[in-house]
Amino acid sequence: MNKRYIVTLTPEERRELERMVATGKAAARTLLRAWTLLKADAGPQGCAWTDEQIRQTFGIGLVTIYRVRQRFVEDGLKAALARQPLSRSRPRKLDGDQEAHLIALACSPPPSGRRRWTLRLLSDKMVEFGHCGAVSPETVRQTLKKTNCGRIW
Repeated sequence: MNKRYIVTLTPEERRELERMVATGKAAARTLLRAWTLLKADAGPQGCAWTDEQIRQTFGIGLVTIYRVRQRFVEDGLKAALARQPLSRSRPRKLDGDQEAHLIALACSPPPSGRRRWTLRLLSDKMVEFGHCGAVSPETVRQTLKKTNCGRIW
C-alpha cells in the first residue's frame, strides 16, 4: 500500500521527540504519538517502520497512525502531538423567543390538578401552545438549567 503521508523528521524534531519519550513527562497519548512519529520517520536516521509494525508494537489502531502521519505532514510537529480540538457546534434547538416562552411557562402556576411543572409537561405545553414544532424534555431541562430557573424542582 502506498503511503500518502511520508514522515521525515528534521534533526531538531527528532531530538525533541527522543527527549520527550526518554523523560516520559507527557500524557500517554502524546508519548504514543511521539513514538509513532519516531518509528515512522523515513529520514536518514529514521526507522521507517510500516504502519503494521507500529500497530503491533504499540497497540494503537491503523487509523490513529494514519492521522498522526497526516497531521504531522499537513500541520507540523506540535499539531501532530497535541489533541485535536473538538468541533461540536450544534444548532440551537430553541431560539431566544422560544426560551423566553419556556421560562415564562415554567414560572407560571402549574395546570389544575398538578402541584408543579414537570419537564414532560412543559415540553408538551410548548408544543400545544405552538411555540415550537417538537421539543424534548431534555432540551427543556438544559434550557432551564442554563437560565437558573428552578421552579419545577
